Amino acid sequence: MEIILSQAANGVVLGVIYILISVGLSITFGMLGIINFAHGAFFALGAYFSYELASRFGWSAAIAAPLLAAAIGMLVEVVLIRRLYGKEPLLSLVVTFALALLIEAVIRSVWGTGGRPLSPPAIFNGIVEIGPILMTTYRFAVLVITVAVLLALWAFLALTPYGRVIRAGSRDPEMVDMLGINLPRVFTAVFGLGCGIAAIAGVLAGPLWTVSPSMAANAIMPAFVIVAIGGLGSFSGAVIAGLFVGITTALTVQFWPEASSAAMYVLMLLILLVRPRGLLGTQWERFE
Repeated sequence: MEIILSQAANGVVLGVIYILISVGLSITFGMLGIINFAHGAFFALGAYFSYELASRFGWSAAIAAPLLAAAIGMLVEVVLIRRLYGKEPLLSLVVTFALALLIEAVIRSVWGTGGRPLSPPAIFNGIVEIGPILMTTYRFAVLVITVAVLLALWAFLALTPYGRVIRAGSRDPEMVDMLGINLPRVFTAVFGLGCGIAAIAGVLAGPLWTVSPSMAANAIMPAFVIVAIGGLGSFSGAVIAGLFVGITTALTVQFWPEASSAAMYVLMLLILLVRPRGLLGTQWERFE
């Protein structure tokens, strides 16, 4: 039982990292209608930026990594993504897939193809014991930081005028435009926000995973799975689905390692057979 609880706790930590990635993807997909296959690349950029900043200036400078990734994301939206609005979804999938390959190629040319170890801050060395559950102090810190980020994001979306514009735009962007709101600026900000959230996940995952170009591919598929399970555009659905996926993956690694890579897809299949729109998915007029 102690092994199960400890592994489940590690699964929760993995799940909250997945949640950060998928929430940004869900926001972008819900409002812009863009299938952003390059989302995982911004996750990797966050990890590499934090590696570079932490190595040169200390971990306190790594806070700038998500801001840099968000700025690059907004530039990409203005130059490239903006041309895809209203086009066939397959076109956005192909273009963003090419963008993901381009970013990965840039990462390989700048930082090389090998992995870069990133040690957690010294303050987070040690072990945390919560009853029968054991986890490293850094994993516990990741859990606390992620919960704080998610609460802040929820408060922004639910309680601020800007968040209400984003939520309204995800349902009916034409109506938001008719109200006199500068929709192109909103789209740019939303895309940058999604990329920045993915980069935060990359910063937190860096010390847990080896910082490598393959991080992008390892992050994007779980993110799509979580969006499908939770329901398109559902914040709470992404949180629930991320925890399900993280715990399922961790327990499968412990007791059936050979099936660990397929566990999340089996979970998605079972849930979508019962709930085709996902756990908390609803009908979205703009995609009907």
